[in-house]
Amino acid sequence: MAIEIEVKAWVDTPESLKQRIDAIARFTGVFDKTDAYWYSASCIAFPASGVRVRKEVMMDGCGDIRNGVQITRITYKTKEVRDNIEVNHEREFTVSDGAAFEELLTTLNLIPIKRKHKTGWAWVYDKDALTIKDGITVELVLLEQLGYFIELEILANNDAPDTVALARQRLLALLDLLGIARNRIESRYYTELLGQ
Repeated sequence: MAIEIEVKAWVDTPESLKQRIDAIARFTGVFDKTDAYWYSASCIAFPASGVRVRKEVMMDGCGDIRNGVQITRITYKTKEVRDNIEVNHEREFTVSDGAAFEELLTTLNLIPIKRKHKTGWAWVYDKDALTIKDGITVELVLLEQLGYFIELEILANNDAPDTVALARQRLLALLDLLGIARNRIESRYYTELLGQ
């Protein structure tokens, strides 16, 4: 199980931010992600985060969807916010047939209650990393109905206070380096912001 330590912030000037990110991070691609959160029809609170079915297309650098590969990722998270930083215990796997998996969820009496769609650009920032796998994932995201956000994420092996503190320090330092004011940090989940 991966521990996802993440910060996201509102972005007012996406084009200039994109240039700043390009100058310091390694570009990994363009993406289009459509999420549906499935919950029990009999008890909306279980599971608390729902089962997320993400249909994701990673495209080439020009954003040409014809060169993209669609993946269906299934995720279950235990979510927590610590001092404006998300610390999520995440279990994720891919399925070869998203429609068949959704049919299984329906058979299990789950229904898709919440949805979101985001597109954007992805990079890896590894200038302060000890190893390549310690890099920070950087995504500049356009979230339908809300606008632009920057997401910075570190995958950790545990959620011990010292691990989270170090990750928080690295994430905030990168936010500062990119010129994003800390008062632009958004600690609410996207589904909350979308009123779902």
